[in-house]
Amino acid sequence: MPVPWFLLSLALGRSPMVLPLERLVGPQDATHCSPGLSCQLWDNDILCLPGDIVPALGPVLVPTHLQTELVLRCGQETDCDLCVRVAVHLAVHGHWEEPEDEKKFGGAADPGLETPRNASLQAQVVLSFQAYPTARCVLLEVQVPAALVQFGQSVGSVVYDCFEAALGSEVQIWSYTQPRYEKKLNLTQQLPALPWLNVSADGDNARLVLNVSEEQHFSLFLYWKQVQGPPKPWWQKNLTGPQIITLNHTDLVPCLCIQVWPLEPDSFRTNICPFREDPRAHRNLWRAARLRLLTLQSWRLEALCPLPAEAALCWQAPGGEPCQPLVPPLSWENITVNKVLEFPLLEGHPNLCVQVNSWEKLQLQECLWADSLGPLNDDVLLLETRGPQDNRSLCALEPSGCTSLPSRTSTMAARLGEYLLQDLQSGQCLQLWNDDLGAIWACPMDKYTHKRWALVWLACLLFAAALSLFLLLRKDHEKGWLRLLKQDVRKGAAARSRATLLLYSADDSSFERLVGALASALCQLPLRVAVDLWSRRELSAQGPVAWFHSQRRQTLQEGGMVVLLFSPGAVALCSEWLQDGVSAPGAHGPHDAFRASLSCVLPDFLQGRASGRYVAACFDRLLRPDAVPALFRTVPVFSLPSQLPDFLGALQRPSAPRPGRLRERAEQVSRALQPALESYFHPPGTPGPGRWVAPGTGDET
Repeated sequence: MPVPWFLLSLALGRSPMVLPLERLVGPQDATHCSPGLSCQLWDNDILCLPGDIVPALGPVLVPTHLQTELVLRCGQETDCDLCVRVAVHLAVHGHWEEPEDEKKFGGAADPGLETPRNASLQAQVVLSFQAYPTARCVLLEVQVPAALVQFGQSVGSVVYDCFEAALGSEVQIWSYTQPRYEKKLNLTQQLPALPWLNVSADGDNARLVLNVSEEQHFSLFLYWKQVQGPPKPWWQKNLTGPQIITLNHTDLVPCLCIQVWPLEPDSFRTNICPFREDPRAHRNLWRAARLRLLTLQSWRLEALCPLPAEAALCWQAPGGEPCQPLVPPLSWENITVNKVLEFPLLEGHPNLCVQVNSWEKLQLQECLWADSLGPLNDDVLLLETRGPQDNRSLCALEPSGCTSLPSRTSTMAARLGEYLLQDLQSGQCLQLWNDDLGAIWACPMDKYTHKRWALVWLACLLFAAALSLFLLLRKDHEKGWLRLLKQDVRKGAAARSRATLLLYSADDSSFERLVGALASALCQLPLRVAVDLWSRRELSAQGPVAWFHSQRRQTLQEGGMVVLLFSPGAVALCSEWLQDGVSAPGAHGPHDAFRASLSCVLPDFLQGRASGRYVAACFDRLLRPDAVPALFRTVPVFSLPSQLPDFLGALQRPSAPRPGRLRERAEQVSRALQPALESYFHPPGTPGPGRWVAPGTGDET
């Protein structure tokens, strides 16, 4: 649709009668080229299919530079469209391959083979245009005479007239040949915008000023621009007259664009993207970006806008040390926003984290497996490097670097190097990654640290015994010191964390992540939590039934509590068990401790031994407490997180903390649960409540 002459003059900032742009007459596209070249434009547009890069078997023409210019395409004197003219500069790349007979015998080749070297070069040059909401591709045929074919030299240019675009729009231009011999050239052309839409600062926020008449009805549309595909809409509203709209500074991101148009048939639309270079917008984008673990090996970086980034795995040791990138043996990988990516892992580990860098700056770091596999382990990472002739070397990753094993240095890994190598050979280490160049292993260190702490405790006990003997010799203070010792003993007993065994039905991977988040949050309290998610090795070695029996016996002997976490799958399994006395063997996975526990849990409930030893729980919005089977409602049933204070009170020892302290702990657990609950009830691809609130209220279209 032709742009009114007055609007063109406003956008270009010139007198409405004289515009300093070249005018093209006629609606047809055209092409012309440098002297000596011949060129032709195909009659119809083509499909935009660049294809893969192929090797050139001789000299070829390739685009080397793009140049744009704004022109006017006019049907009448004052009936013009704004148009983008593109000049493609071409050069000769490649060379003739020397014939095989000339290479072999050192003589002259067959004279008949000299003909192609003196022939002209032809090329099919594609120009691709994209300016929301339109996109098109045109094909230019170019021929260069043999006299101009100079290897590595420019031969001239071919000019295309022209691509029509709207005022204020951003035109993305690509150029390549068919077939494609090199990377695509890319250029962005920003067209001038109308002055009625202006963006200015309002403190930390941004202010949109729309200078239109009071009677003018128009529509305002805010959207997130994407590199490929349609934009993501955010907010649209029909307005009247001049408007000033304030955008919160937290809503600004680089791809946030604004489109405005009069509410008239076939009206002209103005587009601007004013925040592409705003540092606040880039900070907001990274602040809102999230890493999401989809399966053991697949993950995704979720963000509103496309952004350049690369990711690598790192190892996070307990104690607050910086996460150490596993590069090498792994490498940094370029990532695409909102696209599923794969980890080259054999097993997950809570200490494995993902680092995301952009422009050589760390932007994100998350330990994606911590929710499902529990808190950080006191494991040591062994890096194996394989060389030629089956040679291999091992080193242990430490904060100071990778310590070779065996080694005579004074680091912890070096002192335990012999034991770590024995654990690796005996199969006690978990292999996380493996390929032809090396492998990564995680070896448990808890048994060695326990030995070290045992010596420390022994020294403390000896000191306490000597101190007690010394105090007993002082007759005058004997009774007072004995009273203090008794109080310390009572306080120590009360401070010991209570054992808690968490049983659940593995309905799906999302529910397992939710259970892992609950177990991790409870570990932050004075509770020692046992859950099958964190004991996969023991489950595989002992079997679910033996594992549960040992955990239950240990928990109850220590005066702990068994928590039955009910879900729809657990209710169905209990109902099936109560009716038939047995569950279908293939209905659940090999590590389902809940299924294995029913044969031992049910007698406690049937014989009245469950009170004080068991509690039941379920998640709000997933299962109502009255849906728990009646047999299990003989113990307290709590709905989480709404009844977290009562639930935590039931798990504490009789000397429970004050109510105020209990409420603080409940709030701490609730905050830790919130991301997992939102992820469970609002899976990827569905909008979550409260995110990206519209900047105003009113009728939306």
